[in-house]
Amino acid sequence: MKTTLLYGTEGLTIEVPDHSVIVEPKHLDGLKDEKKAVQDALRHPIGTPPLREMVKETDTVAIVISDITRPTPNHKLVPWLIEELSHVPHRNFVIINGTGTHRDQTREEFVQMLGEWVVENIRIVNNRCHDKDALVNVGRSQFGCDVYLNKDYVHADFRIVTGFIEPHFFAGFSGGPKGIMPGIAGIETIQTFHNARMIGDPLATWGNMKNNPLQDMTREVNRLCKPHFMLNVTLNGKKEITNVFAGELFEAHDQGCAFAKEHAMIRCHERFDVVITSNSGYPLDQNLYQAVKGMSAAHKIVKKGGTIISAAECRDGLPNHGNYAAILQMRKTPQEILEMINDDSFQMFDQWQVQKQAVIQVWADVYVYSTLPDEDVRKAMFKPTADIEQTLEELKQKYGPNMTVAVLPLGPLTIPYVEEG
Repeated sequence: MKTTLLYGTEGLTIEVPDHSVIVEPKHLDGLKDEKKAVQDALRHPIGTPPLREMVKETDTVAIVISDITRPTPNHKLVPWLIEELSHVPHRNFVIINGTGTHRDQTREEFVQMLGEWVVENIRIVNNRCHDKDALVNVGRSQFGCDVYLNKDYVHADFRIVTGFIEPHFFAGFSGGPKGIMPGIAGIETIQTFHNARMIGDPLATWGNMKNNPLQDMTREVNRLCKPHFMLNVTLNGKKEITNVFAGELFEAHDQGCAFAKEHAMIRCHERFDVVITSNSGYPLDQNLYQAVKGMSAAHKIVKKGGTIISAAECRDGLPNHGNYAAILQMRKTPQEILEMINDDSFQMFDQWQVQKQAVIQVWADVYVYSTLPDEDVRKAMFKPTADIEQTLEELKQKYGPNMTVAVLPLGPLTIPYVEEG
C-alpha cells in the first residue's frame, strides 16, 4: 500500500507492505476561524485578566517567538497580538527570536516567519546565547548554574511568550516555559539544562511531566523572570491551528499538554522489526540535528536490534551551527560516543542531541533518506538510503518474510508507545 510521509514541503509517497501498521495521531481539523479563536483566547484567557487589560499604553512589550526550526504560526500569532494591543505604540514592542543554541535568522527568514509588515515595523532581535552583553543574570538554579536570560526580555515591562505544544523527546512537552528556557537563555544555563545526567534521566522523555528534570528546570528558570502571558497553539499535520491556550504560563501550558497528549500519543500493542518515520516535514526536517526527534519517536516502538528508516530532507545540512558534526567524529561507534559524553569531565556544546542520537543507534540500525551526501550521513554513523522501498526489500533478508513494519507519516507529531511489563 502507498503512504505519504511529511518530508520537506512536498511530502514523500512510498510503497510499504500491506500489513504495515500506520501510526498517526487522532486527526483534528484546523479551526474554521483561527483569528477569532486566538482573539477569544486573548480576551478570555486561562488564569489571568484579558491581555489588553494587563498592558498599559506606556509599557515596553517583549514577545518571544520560536525560531525557524519550529512550525509555530508566528506570521499569524504575532500580528494578532500586536493588533490586540493596538493602544501600545509599535516602537514599544520588541520581538525576541528564541534561537536557544541555533543560528541567527536572516531578514528573509524573518519575513517568512513573521510577514513583511512585522519585519518593517517592529524591532526584532536574535537571542545570542554566547553574548554576555546581551544577557542578564536573574538568579541561580538549584540544578547548579547561574541563570542568564535575554536582556531585552528581562528589562521589558510586559513579557509574552508564544509557541506550539507537542510531545517533546526529553522535556515531556514543548511550548510554554521552553520558549524562555532554553529559547532565550545563555549558554552556561543551556549546557546545564542539556547535560548528560539530565538528558540521560529515564524520566526525561516524551509526554512525561512528572519528576522530569528538564521540565522541572525550565519551570524553575521561568519563575525567576516569568512571562506575564503565554499564547500557545496545537497544530495538525497540515500545520493548521487545532486549539489555542492563552493566559497564565503554567496553568495554560498544563491544559495544552493534556490536550496534546490525548490526541498525539498512540498506544501500540508490540514493538516492530522496522519503523519508518518522518521528521514532520519542513521546517522541522531542515537538518540532521533536528531529525533525531523523529528517530526518537520511532525508537519508542522499534525492537532492540531492529531498524529505523528516517525520511528528513535536511536542506540546511547537518546543520551549520555548533559542534554536532564534530562530536560525532570523536569516537568510532555510538557506544563509545555515549561513554565519552557520560564521562563527567566531558562537556561540549551540542552534546545533548548527540547523546539522544547515540542511545537510539545503540538500540537499532538507522537509515536516513535525505538530500544529504551519503558521506555526511555515514559520518553521523547512519546508513544512507536513496530508495526506501528497496531498503525494505533488503531488510526482509534480515527479519524474514513476516517482517513487522510500522510507519509514522507525521513523525514526532505522533508519539507511539508500548506498555511493557
